[in-house]
Amino acid sequence: MKFRIPKLLPLLLSFGVATAFANPGDDAFLQARTAFAKGDLPRVTLAVDKMQDNELRMWAVYYQLRLQIDNDPPGVPEFLSLNAGTLAAERLRSDWVKSLGKRGRWDDVLREYPKLQQPDNEALCYDLQARMQGNDAAVLDDAKPLWASAPDLPDACKPIVDLLARQAGNDALWLRVRRLLELRKPQSALRIASYLPDAQAPDPRALDATVDNPIRFLVRLPAKYFSDAKNDRGQRETLLFTIDLISDNDPAAAADQFSKFDNNFSASERAYGWGQIALDAAKKLMPEALGWYAKAEQANLSDEQLAWWVRSALRAGNWSTVRRVIQRMSSTQAAEPDWIYWNGRALDALGKHAEAVVLWRSIAGQPNFYGSLAADEIGQPIVLPPRAAPPTPKEIGEAMANEGLRRALALIRVDARLDGVREWNWSLRGMSDRQLLAAAELARRNNAWDRVINTADRTVTQHDYSLRYLAPYRDKVEPKALELQLDPGWVYGLMRQESRFVIQAKSGVGAQGLMQVMPKTAAWVAKKIGLIGYHPKHAMDMDTNVTLGTNYMRMVLDGLDDHPVLASAAYNAGPGRAKKWRADVPLEGAIYTECIPFNETRDYVKKVMNNSVYYDALFEGKPQSLKERLGVVRPRGAGDSGADVLP
Repeated sequence: MKFRIPKLLPLLLSFGVATAFANPGDDAFLQARTAFAKGDLPRVTLAVDKMQDNELRMWAVYYQLRLQIDNDPPGVPEFLSLNAGTLAAERLRSDWVKSLGKRGRWDDVLREYPKLQQPDNEALCYDLQARMQGNDAAVLDDAKPLWASAPDLPDACKPIVDLLARQAGNDALWLRVRRLLELRKPQSALRIASYLPDAQAPDPRALDATVDNPIRFLVRLPAKYFSDAKNDRGQRETLLFTIDLISDNDPAAAADQFSKFDNNFSASERAYGWGQIALDAAKKLMPEALGWYAKAEQANLSDEQLAWWVRSALRAGNWSTVRRVIQRMSSTQAAEPDWIYWNGRALDALGKHAEAVVLWRSIAGQPNFYGSLAADEIGQPIVLPPRAAPPTPKEIGEAMANEGLRRALALIRVDARLDGVREWNWSLRGMSDRQLLAAAELARRNNAWDRVINTADRTVTQHDYSLRYLAPYRDKVEPKALELQLDPGWVYGLMRQESRFVIQAKSGVGAQGLMQVMPKTAAWVAKKIGLIGYHPKHAMDMDTNVTLGTNYMRMVLDGLDDHPVLASAAYNAGPGRAKKWRADVPLEGAIYTECIPFNETRDYVKKVMNNSVYYDALFEGKPQSLKERLGVVRPRGAGDSGADVLP
C-alpha cells in the first residue's frame, strides 16, 4: 500500500520535538493579521496569496472576508461550508449575523443564527429582533434572561430591553433600576426608570448630585425631603442609593445616617438598605456586619450578600448563623462545594456529626480546595488517583491530525497565544478522556505547558496528575527553592497559578515571567539580594525570574509569621493587605482564606494552597493534608513586623 505524504508533514514531524518548526507562510500570516487590525484589505489579500499550504491560511481568509462582511462577499457561504465546525467559521457566521442584523436583513438573520453554536448577546438580540418582526409570541419569554444580565448590553439589545420594560410591572422595573444603581450605572438606571409613571421616576439632578458627593447631598437635604419621601418612591430609592454610596467607603457612617431616617421606608426597603450596608461592612471585615445583617433579615438578599453573611459569621465563630444563612441560599448556590463544606462544618460544630459527614463525602475527592478540605474532615488524606495508561501511538496520531489543535499550536508558535488558546479550547469540545490525554501529551511535546494543564484538568474518569500538575524546569526551580528553604510544592503551586509556566507571560498590570514578578518588586528584590548587573529586561529571563520570585516568596514568608497562606495572599495582593486581613483572634487558615475580601486573591490563595498539596503528593509520593497545611493564622501583630518593609 502506498502512503501519500501529507502537505503538512513538516508540521506533523515537528510535534515529536520540543516545538513546532516555523512554516514558510508564518510571516505572511503575521502580515495579514497586522493588516486586518488596520483595516487594510489589499494587504490582507496579498498576504493570503502568499500563504499556500500554511495551516493558518484559514484565519487569513477569515480576515479577508471579515473586512468585507457588510458587502456580503460571495466567499462567505463557501468559507462557512468548507470550514464547518471550526472556530473561524463560527466567528465569521457570528460577524455575518450581526452585519445582517444591523442592515435589517431579518430573514437572513433567522436563517443563519440557529447555526451558531455559541452565540453572544449581540447575535442573540439580533435574532430576537428578527423574531419580533414576525410577531413571534415566544420572544418575550426568551428575552427575559437579558433583564437580569449585565447592564452593559450591546446596542442590538436596546429594542429588546425596551420591549421587556414596556411589559414589566413597576416592581420589576424598580428591581432593574436598583440593580443598575448597585452597579453604579445611574444613566442606565434612568433609562429603565423612564418607563415608570412620571411621578415615580427618580430626579436625574438628585442622582447626579449624590453621585458627585453623597455625604454633601444628604446633609444639604431639607427635612421636608425625608417626610415627602414616605409617599415618593423615586425619592426613597435616591436616598437608598445615597446610603449605598456612602457605605462603599464608610459603612459605619452610612449606618449612622440611615438610622436617622430609616423609619420613612417600608419594612422591605429598610431591610434592603441595611443589607447594602452589611455587605460593605462584611467585605471590610467589620464585626458590626453581623448586627447590620440582622436588620436585613427580611430582605431578598443576593447570592453575594448571603455569601458574605456566612463569611462574617465564620470570622466570628458563629456556627449557628453559618448554618442558618446557608439554608437561606438558593439550591444552586447551596450546592456549590464552598457552602457544602462550610455547612458540614456548621453541622459538626452544632453536634450533628453524622449529617456533616454525609455532606463532606459528597465532595471529598474533588480536586479543589473544598474537596481537599472535606477529605481531611473524614480522615481521607489526599493521594493521587491511579495514573491512566499513556496515550497510544494511534491516539497521539489522531491528536496530531486534528486540524484545530494544529492551528492552535501554530498560533502559539507565531506568538498569537490568545488566539491559539481560543482555537485549542474550541477543538477540545466533546473530546473523551482518552482524546484529552492525547491532546495534553501533544501540547507537552510542544512545550505548550498551559495547554497541557488546561487539557489534563478536563478529564472525568481517567487522569494523569503528572500532566495536571506539570513541573517543567524542575532541575532549575527546585534547587533554588531548597536553597531558600521553601517547599518546592508551594513554589510550583504558585507558579502554576501565576503563569501556567509560560515564560513570556505578562499580566495587564505589568507582572512578568514564570513567577509574574512586578517590575518595581523585581528591582527591589534584586537590590536586596545583591544581584549584580540587574536590568529590568532581565526579569523575563527564566533563571533571573525564578531567582527574584523565590527570594520574594522567602521574604514575605519571613515577614508574615512564616505562614504560607499569608505569604500567598501577600504575593498576590501585597503584604500590607495580607497583614490587615488578620483578625484579633486566631483564625483557621481555611477561614482566613475564605474571608479574603478580594475575589481574585481569595480564589488565588485557594488554588495555590490546593496546588501545593498535589505537587507535594507528586514530589514526595505520600499522602498530604490541606487542612494541616493551612494551619492557624495567629492574631494580627504576631510575627508580621517584617511585612512593613516589603513592597
